[in-house]
Amino acid sequence: MKITVAICTWNRSALLKETLDQVARLAIRRDVEWELLVVNNNSTDDTDEVIDSFMDRLPMRAVSEREPGLSNARNRAIGEASGDYILWTDDDVLVDSQWFTAYCEAFDRRPDAAIFGGNIKPWFEGTPPLWLERVWTKVSSAYASRDLGEDEVPLSSVVIPFGANFAVRTAEQRRYLYDPRLGVRPDDIMGGEETTVIRNMLSDGIKGWWVPKARVRHYIPEARQTIQYLRDYYKGYGQYCAQRYNDDSRRGFLGAPRWLWRKAVVSETKYRIRRHLARPEVWIEDLIASSQAWGELDVFRAKQTAATGDRR
Repeated sequence: MKITVAICTWNRSALLKETLDQVARLAIRRDVEWELLVVNNNSTDDTDEVIDSFMDRLPMRAVSEREPGLSNARNRAIGEASGDYILWTDDDVLVDSQWFTAYCEAFDRRPDAAIFGGNIKPWFEGTPPLWLERVWTKVSSAYASRDLGEDEVPLSSVVIPFGANFAVRTAEQRRYLYDPRLGVRPDDIMGGEETTVIRNMLSDGIKGWWVPKARVRHYIPEARQTIQYLRDYYKGYGQYCAQRYNDDSRRGFLGAPRWLWRKAVVSETKYRIRRHLARPEVWIEDLIASSQAWGELDVFRAKQTAATGDRR
């Protein structure tokens, strides 16, 4: 068996160095061949120098993907991978020393499965604000944190891994590429490219399993420990949902259904009031609802503008 560990990176050279240093400490089974594939997605910092500094420590191949966006970088990795499975992680992650072995053991135990995923714990810069600690269980997905327990369980449409820690058998992965319209890219933090692919695979009958011993820690900088980050994230999630699921053809006001405008305005008003009067556990729900609604509205209005332009 051969494994490809794939990391896509963009302008995070300092964090990438820590990630690669941790990868170099992995416990590797003697009966497994492996490679580390690093895709540089137009970095303008010293990413190439960091990669070069690990060439003599890791079985590394570095490739460049000029088309911006995480989905494009992932698709480049798929085309370059030579392993039977691709282990995906990020350039701001610390993998556990047994991470690689845990996946290999899962591949051996579950030869009928093609998708696997593991634990993602937060790695905070500094001390997170108290309000964030109090609402963490409600917003952890916005930080790619994932914990589905210590038992192996089958994956489903609601039990899926996140992009910082999952694995896909290469044969199936090449049939399910990532949508370039989704995924983080310059000036847009909308994700969802990996969960979309995983859900599509599962809906087509491909089996998957949760691997609790495959653990990583994901970096959360102070800049993301803010209200503004959460507003931007859930707005992006609303855009993702509207693009993928919302085909409501009713147009009530300025190109969008009236119920959606009502949801945005009411939840925004509640948030602004409760932000000063209620506990974080209360107002965070309003922040999430309003941000997601504004994101959905953006998509409706963009479609309306495009349709108006086409008629002209």
